[in-house]
Amino acid sequence: MVSRRMAALYEPHGDTFIPTAYTRGPWDPAHQHAGPPSALLARAIEAAAGIGEGQLARIALDILRPVPLEPLRVEVRTVRPGRRVEQLEATMTLASDGTELMRARAWRLRADAVELPRGLGEPEPPPAGPEDLEVSPRPSFWTDDVAYFDALQWRFVHGDFEQPGRAACWTRMNVDLVAGEPATALEHLLVMGDAASGISAALAWSAWTFANVDFSVALERPPAGEWLGMDAVTRFGDRAAGICSAVTFDARGRVGTSTQALLVAPR
Repeated sequence: MVSRRMAALYEPHGDTFIPTAYTRGPWDPAHQHAGPPSALLARAIEAAAGIGEGQLARIALDILRPVPLEPLRVEVRTVRPGRRVEQLEATMTLASDGTELMRARAWRLRADAVELPRGLGEPEPPPAGPEDLEVSPRPSFWTDDVAYFDALQWRFVHGDFEQPGRAACWTRMNVDLVAGEPATALEHLLVMGDAASGISAALAWSAWTFANVDFSVALERPPAGEWLGMDAVTRFGDRAAGICSAVTFDARGRVGTSTQALLVAPR
């Protein structure tokens, strides 16, 4: 069941979320890209947070099985409450039968102003801004009329979806995460960030799969602004495993890092 309204990645319906075609991933037209459901889990964690003036420091997401384009439920519980530090866990299940699809654990910290020694609180500067870059054309492997690629505007600093090796890009959300709610910068970061292994793919999409089984993000500070970016590199071992690591940034500069563990296999 896929929503036809196409205003966002998800349409809320009671206590469920109905995915639109903008969530469709590159490996199977019946499955979602992991970025949108990761952002949906983060949204639920932020809504349930106990530290009002807090910030997400780390979120670790486990992809237990492919997420189908079917109605979903998200539930949250507080694992470790606190006034300065808290941990929350969110789970995503299939609305029809309760099958667990993804799980996220997040550490949130109180956001206190801290006076650091000179220069230590300034982020590393970002690469060239998106205003001077061309909009990326649609990659050949995105054969669906509407898919995850269309949920964001992509502008590459270097590399490309179809150019093997390290790549860096800026993105801007074309649609909301949940219909009727402007996407937050954190949600944008997670929608985008799971594509790090896609933009830095070192193997041909037509001959290999390299799907990630997890996605972890650590933040030095909250992201901000309309444009966010990542600089990613993927490396493979000789035992069907790989790792993608990326630095994320906004217009001010470096925001944090992300990692993905990859299962590598020939098609």
